[in-house]
Amino acid sequence: MRRSQDQRKAETRQRLLQAAGELIAERGVAGASVDALADAADRTSGAIYAHFGDKEGLLVALLDEWKDATGDAVRAEYEATDDEGARFAALWRNFVSPPPNASDAWVLLEHELWLYACRNERARSRVAARYDDARRALAQTLHASDGTSAEEVAALFIALMIGLEMQRRLDPDAITDETALAGLRALAHLRQPAENV
Repeated sequence: MRRSQDQRKAETRQRLLQAAGELIAERGVAGASVDALADAADRTSGAIYAHFGDKEGLLVALLDEWKDATGDAVRAEYEATDDEGARFAALWRNFVSPPPNASDAWVLLEHELWLYACRNERARSRVAARYDDARRALAQTLHASDGTSAEEVAALFIALMIGLEMQRRLDPDAITDETALAGLRALAHLRQPAENV
């Protein structure tokens, strides 16, 4: 049976995403050329341009796929309980150990994309929009306390989790799950309006 054109396109897209996940995690954005990415996927560089526009588009698509899978897992666990501790545990666990259809390289590649955007003004607005989307999505699950908007709390949660994950990646014993959860609980219970701090 012959594969349809849509099936071949989907397979090419998945091969390019997989190659990007492996190669960029190993070499960084700058170290993974379009040709190297195409070779790793056993495709042509034209396939990257046809499916993603450019290397940056490939990386963003990969990270969005992983971010969405992680977000779906967190939302499902949030909806399954009203227990605040269980919700924070689900948020942290899925962030540092993403679900199977994501990757443990997810946050590492997020760091790569952030650094790339800091050095590349053209990429900056695209990456800033991703952070805005992440804040909005997380804000939908968080309950804001007095005087602080849910998006402000979400921004703080994301900043804390990224910082904790960075430290844990270098020294796993330095940031335990208990430490991370204590930080998330403390952040969630800030009750003072911003202007009174």
